[in-house]
Amino acid sequence: MSGAVPVSSGGGLPPRAVREPTIVACPDGPLLVRGDVTITDADGQPVPRRRATVALCRCGVSTIKPYCDGTHKAIGFTTA
Repeated sequence: MSGAVPVSSGGGLPPRAVREPTIVACPDGPLLVRGDVTITDADGQPVPRRRATVALCRCGVSTIKPYCDGTHKAIGFTTA
């Protein structure tokens, strides 16, 4: 047994061990968000989250905002 305390993320995920938040900027792609982070909309309301790791759109063209749908590849989005 690991001794980790199960918690709910508050974003619709089942209880699991506490994970420190990390955010990774993918080159020319989304932000990968891992860990116990609540994602909110412009009004401060929680956005449903069904996975422990999510990709957030940075190109602004995703059809499933705030999440990435891969459109950045089709439009040639770059972060440089």
